[in-house]
Order: sequence, then C-alpha cells, then structure tokens
Amino acid sequence: MKIFQPKQLQYLFIAAFAFFFMESCKPKGTQSAATGDAAKAYVAPGKYDEFYNFVSGGFSGQMAVYGLPSGRLLRVIPVFSTDPEKGWGFSEETKPMLNTSHGFVPWDDAHHPEMSQTNGEVDGRWVFINGNNTPRIARIDLTTFRTAEILEIPNSAGNHSSAFVTQSTEYVVAGTRFSIPPDDANGDVPIDSYKQNFKGNVSFIKVDSVSGNMNIAFQIRTPGVNFDLSHAGKGNSHGWFFFSCYNSEQANTLLEVNASQRDKDFIMAVNWKKAEEYLKAGKGRKQAVRYAHNTYSDKTHSATSKIETEITILDSKELADMVYLIPCPKSPHGCDVDPTGEYIVGSGKLAALVPVFSFTKLQKAIADKAFDGDYEGIPVIKYEAALHGEVKKPGLGPLHTEFDDKGNAYTSMFVSSEIVKWNVKSLEIIDRVPTYYSVGHLMVPGGDSRKPFGKYLVAYNKITKDRYLPTGPELAQSAQLYDISGEKMKLILDFPTIGEPHYAQAAPAGLISKKSVKFFKIEESEHPYVSKGEGQAKVTRDGNKVHINITAIRSHFNPDNIEGVRVGDEVYFHLTNLEQDWDVPHGFAVKGANNSELLVMPGETQTLKWVPEKSGMYPFYCTDFCSALHQEMQGYIRISPAGSSVPLSFSTGKTPTPAAGKTPTPSAAKPGTK
Repeated sequence: MKIFQPKQLQYLFIAAFAFFFMESCKPKGTQSAATGDAAKAYVAPGKYDEFYNFVSGGFSGQMAVYGLPSGRLLRVIPVFSTDPEKGWGFSEETKPMLNTSHGFVPWDDAHHPEMSQTNGEVDGRWVFINGNNTPRIARIDLTTFRTAEILEIPNSAGNHSSAFVTQSTEYVVAGTRFSIPPDDANGDVPIDSYKQNFKGNVSFIKVDSVSGNMNIAFQIRTPGVNFDLSHAGKGNSHGWFFFSCYNSEQANTLLEVNASQRDKDFIMAVNWKKAEEYLKAGKGRKQAVRYAHNTYSDKTHSATSKIETEITILDSKELADMVYLIPCPKSPHGCDVDPTGEYIVGSGKLAALVPVFSFTKLQKAIADKAFDGDYEGIPVIKYEAALHGEVKKPGLGPLHTEFDDKGNAYTSMFVSSEIVKWNVKSLEIIDRVPTYYSVGHLMVPGGDSRKPFGKYLVAYNKITKDRYLPTGPELAQSAQLYDISGEKMKLILDFPTIGEPHYAQAAPAGLISKKSVKFFKIEESEHPYVSKGEGQAKVTRDGNKVHINITAIRSHFNPDNIEGVRVGDEVYFHLTNLEQDWDVPHGFAVKGANNSELLVMPGETQTLKWVPEKSGMYPFYCTDFCSALHQEMQGYIRISPAGSSVPLSFSTGKTPTPAAGKTPTPSAAKPGTK
C-alpha cells in the first residue's frame, strides 16, 4: 500500500532556498551582538556557579562539566575514550570498562547525556550518555563524577536515539541509528537487499532504583528505519516513549536525497507498559547475542567485564497495541515532550513548520482506529487526528526543542542560525534571537523534565567563525548562554567547549554538590592489592610477574628504591594513595612505560602495568603537584638483564628489604638480552 507520494526535486529546492536565506539573513555586527547584561554571567572568585552543566563531548567520547552561568570548565569525565590525564583505560582497574564484544574499543562518539529523574524531576543521582559508534550506554555516578557502568547494545549500529529516561528512570532507551541485519542473522548480504534483510531496533534498559545498575529488559524489533532521537512521556503520557525516525524510504545509498523524498516520515509511539505486559505473558522471543556489561566498584576500585549471551525480542509487527506511527514532516530530528506530557514536538529538518502532536488526540485516534493504513504491519495514525497544531514559519532547519517553566518552548533553527521562542498551547511565536552559528542542540536546565528551572538557555553551535581567536583550520566548538528570565531572550555569554557538543543537561548545584564524595575511606577499601599503611608496602615475585605494593603520601613513595627486576618481567605498580583529605590526588609515572600515568584519588588503589624492554635505571615520580616538596617525590627502579642474579629488594630511607615470592633459577643470559 502506497502511503505518501514522493515529491521530486523538493529536497534540492529546500536546500537552495535555505542557503539563500542563510546568506541573506546572516546576523550583522556579530562582535557586539550581546543584547543582555553580561554581568549576569559573572561569578566572582571564590563563589560557586548556580548550575552544573553536563555536556556531551561528541567525537571526544567523553562528557564535560561546566558551571553556569560562568561557563567555566570544571571537569572532563572520561567515559568511552582512553584519557591519559586520569589513567582511564590505561590502569589495569579501568581497562575492563572499555571492553566490548569486539574486544577493547578505546573510543566512541558521545552525543546525548540525560540525568536521572524521580517523578519526572531531575534528582541529581546519575547521568546517562550514549556511545554512538560502537553501541553503548554509560552511567556516570554524580557522587564521584565517574563512569560507573557501560552496557553494550546488541542488534544495533549507531546508538543515536539515546540515552533518554522514563519519568522515574524505570528505563533508559537506546534506538539504533542504522538499521542492520540482526545479530543472529547472516550479515554477509548485498547492501541493496536492505528492504529484505535490514531491521530497526529499540532497547529498553531497566535501571535499578537504588544502585542504578542496568540490564536490557527487552528489545522491540521494528521495520528498517533509522531512529534519530527520542523522549519519554510524562504525567498523563507516562508509560509511552516517542522516537523520531527517518528513511522510511529504506534507502541504502545517497541518503541525503534518497531518504528525503517523502513529505513525511514518522514519530514512533511505543506503549512500553503494553510491552511489559507482553514480556510478562511470555510473548518475547529469546535471541542468542553477545554484548559486554562493564561495571566499576568504588569498594574494590576496580572494573569487571562480563559478556552477556541472551536478549528478549518483542516484534512490533506481531504484537498489537504496542507500537504506532505518527506521520511527521520531514526527516524529523528532534522529538521532544513538554513538561505536562500532553504535547509531543517533532522537528523536521527539511520542514518549514514545527508540528505539535497531542497525546490526548493520539489516544482518541487509536481508540477510533483513525489510521491511514500501516507501515510493515504497524498502524499509521492519520496526521490530522493526532495533531495539536503547527508552528508556522518558525525558521529554517528546526532541530531541537526545550521548555521553560512558563509554558514556552524554544526551538533551534540550524539553517537560519537562530532560536525561536513560542507558546506551546497557542503555537504563537514570541521571540527569536540569532546564534553564532548553525545551532544544533540547545538546553534549558531541567528543560525536558516535568520541572524546568528556566532562567537560562544554552545554545550549542556547530560553527564559531569570528567568535574566538583563530587556531588554524579548526576553531573551538561554541556554547552561548541566554538569559530567558524575561519575555525576550538575551545573549549574555560565549564560551568554548570540548569536542563537538550535542545535547546537554543541567541541574542546580546544590542538588548534586551536597552528595559529593571527598575521599575514599582507606579502611573500607577492598582492592586486592591495597596497602592500608606504609607498613604494608612490599615487593613480591611470582615467576616473571613482579607486584609492587607502593604507597604515596606527601611527599614520598614507599618504597622508593627497588632492585632485582629483570628485562621482560611483568611489573605491576599497585599504588595506594594514603591521603585522607579532599582534593589531594597523587600521580605516578615511570620512564619508558608505553601507556600512561596513574592519577590516584585519596584512599584509592590503582595499578600500572609495565614490561621493561632493556636494562638500566628508571626513575619514577608523582605527576600531580601535591606539596611544596612535590619535586622530591620520586624514586628509582633498577632493571637488570633477563636471567640476572641481582636479588629482588626494596627500601625507603633504610637498608633494602629482601622481597618475597617465587624466584626462578637465573639463566645464563648476556647483559641486555631478554
């Protein structure tokens, strides 16, 4: 059944018009374009910001934390990419966090952070974020500002439509960007067999309400479309999830034209309460898969990785009343739900309007079976039957919408480089302001929850020409802060960001800072190689493995002289930071180690593995400035040739202590050989 008529050349016409509009309407006088009181963004020395702002690092694979309104960078949290500053992915304890079914994958593309919620309100416990490239979702613990869990997503490619949570964080979702053959099918098929072999998939990941631990409860198999973004229902629409999807044409090449032919693609509405009923009734099908589930423990200061082997599939074509499609113009990107939960905003990148759907009308359309046929077995709701109304001529290239606490919406216009403020009920445009330039996501603190905090809006821009000092062919990514406390939006600050910022979340500082961990109690450590005092420092040998239990405290290591280690030994430095004071980390690095430093928090133990390749004298030192005598915080490890008879010993300021352990009989080896 043919649902929509393609319109040839429409895409080229819109693109040409958009280019003309952007060039003719580019804001003038950009250097002096701030319209608000810039002093509102000033935070005096010694004063704290009002909000934490959690921003995706895009292709850095990390997440950045900024203060608002100052725009000061407070921390970069390593998530999916190795980070030598903090030893993330380099220490033996953190390497398992980057394990996948493909092996150790030390990079990803992080797009959409989402804070945990309780009753639809931001609660300050966790932030979830997606890995777009090798499909993963991470959970960051906001007591430590560290990644606590990473879950790989099977049957997916390009995990873009995530990580978004339900009203009380019952689930976090992950929708595949690229439809592909399922993991248990033969993927070695012709690419042009897309319509026959490629399937879509959305995952519902259960979140433990106390620990935050994640597990994939079920996946919904869908037709082979591409899922872009999503948001959960709330209030009256709690129990539903909404996903924007494009490529209803199911094209497999030159998608910018071939996936932009139809007037409308879809918003997919999922009744996840109904899905739970089907799951409980045993309607799901078990599928054999392989995916990694990685968790980090603050008790052992170590990560573990487990390969899971099964998933439950619910088929959208076979199970009625679970999935519906709402037509949405055109190649929709954003999919946003207002604080009341009544209105669902779809943003068609190529549309000259913004459609707003009503949850109440959607339910009536389902009850009345007001369908316009089906799409591969999924009922398609008639557009007008679910439509609340359209925002007319909002701008060019609508992408994302956030909401304030006064019934207003704010939509980013990528092509016309502006933010448009409009009333959710009346659909009337209230204000528009330019951005510099090509705004993508935007963020109002709490702006996708039931309780937005309002006051500020941040635009995350893709292009920054003429905003900052030039830095060669590439300029810093850009964020711009607007005061939205009045009827008119006012630009009050520019600040650069790491990577390519996509989505962001923000919450009042007091909601998070009061829970912050200041140090780890050393007496509670369960790390297998912890040294809970200098008296427990030691060096032991087990065959060619040498374990060095070393302590750090201002301003020395114990031991700081180590001898009897040989070329080819696997050397494990288990460094325990004995400090029990806030903000006194110690670092550790040894000459010639081909990985990274360690950065060890107070009361924590971390391990650096090193295999020396030639004999000699190797200094090690503290890499994090810790005291007036930081420069003196150093030591030496002597590396002897393989087979050397130099006994293993260690000391700090006294006669060396013989090391314990199993020592193999030395072989007759020439000096310098392995």
